[in-house]
Amino acid sequence: MPANTFGELFRVSTFGESHGDAVGAVIDGIPAGIELDFGAIQNQMDRRKPGQSALSTSRNESDIPTFLSGLFEGKTTGAPLAFIIPNKDSRSNDYDALKEVYRPGHADYTFEQKFGIRDHRGGGRSSARTMAPWVCAGAIAQQILSAKGIQINAYVSAVGEIESSVPENLDTNFIDANAVRCPDTVAAEKMEKAILQAKEAGDSLGGVISCFLKGVPAGWGEPQFKKLPAELAHAMFSINAVKGFEIGEGFALSRMKGSEANDAFESADGKIQTRTNRTGGVLGGISSGMPIHFKVGFKPVSTIRINQDSVNREGEAIGFSAEGRHDPCVVPRAVPIVEAMAALVLVDLMMMHQARL
Repeated sequence: MPANTFGELFRVSTFGESHGDAVGAVIDGIPAGIELDFGAIQNQMDRRKPGQSALSTSRNESDIPTFLSGLFEGKTTGAPLAFIIPNKDSRSNDYDALKEVYRPGHADYTFEQKFGIRDHRGGGRSSARTMAPWVCAGAIAQQILSAKGIQINAYVSAVGEIESSVPENLDTNFIDANAVRCPDTVAAEKMEKAILQAKEAGDSLGGVISCFLKGVPAGWGEPQFKKLPAELAHAMFSINAVKGFEIGEGFALSRMKGSEANDAFESADGKIQTRTNRTGGVLGGISSGMPIHFKVGFKPVSTIRINQDSVNREGEAIGFSAEGRHDPCVVPRAVPIVEAMAALVLVDLMMMHQARL
């Protein structure tokens, strides 16, 4: 299957299916001599793994990566860094009823039309389970960026109709203070209640994740086909269930006049910056040195227990309700995925920028 590699200089190639023996990845282009913080990697894995709260699927996976190559005495050697994450709690029999059925909103139909075959067990290669290696690779990229003073923080800013109110000077310590990963504790309580109600009803909810990238210097990104926001959009739309992306004020800018939308330049402490940041830290596809901020919209989970209309492989009309273990809302577990993909974009563009110096 093509298109399993992300990045140009920092390349992450993934493999595995939801109910196979393992998922994993090979990272090529990672610099030598980086001492990995395995505790930090595992922390990000734990934030994504299933079974972490009543808001997520009950599938129980430890999600501890096993590194196979590219390391010596805890440091990267410059060789390809390969790792696997075992699948230990798959229940394939739960998905037998889906073998001949196309779930509304899911990739069952399109995957089979493309390849002529599909693994119906948990969605196979289309499953969100395949994003566990993304988080591991992203956590490694985050360590490279952190050494350069770059900070990446995402949080849940909306679930269904419930929106949070989070100050611009966000205290990141509050993001993981609740299971929803929303630092607005009042909104988080309402979000959690709404997710549990949807779960009880056999339904699901969508939501929005906001992300801030701080410390990115001016000059990253290309003026044509490797624009920083274009790369971020590509990364975010690679995540399952993502249906929307906007950077800075996004669509709101289309309703403004130029005099309202433009960010005026100023000099502060000998540094050129913009007085406002409506464009979200990018100008002409290149980082401006201001904080980069964007939002990612997730649709509700497709696989629900409520009876739905569909067809089988023969085109016959059927009604069915899905069984198995599924998240009633993906956004709490998707926070580290958004951070990981943002990190992979930044580290790749950083290397591209360094290559031209």
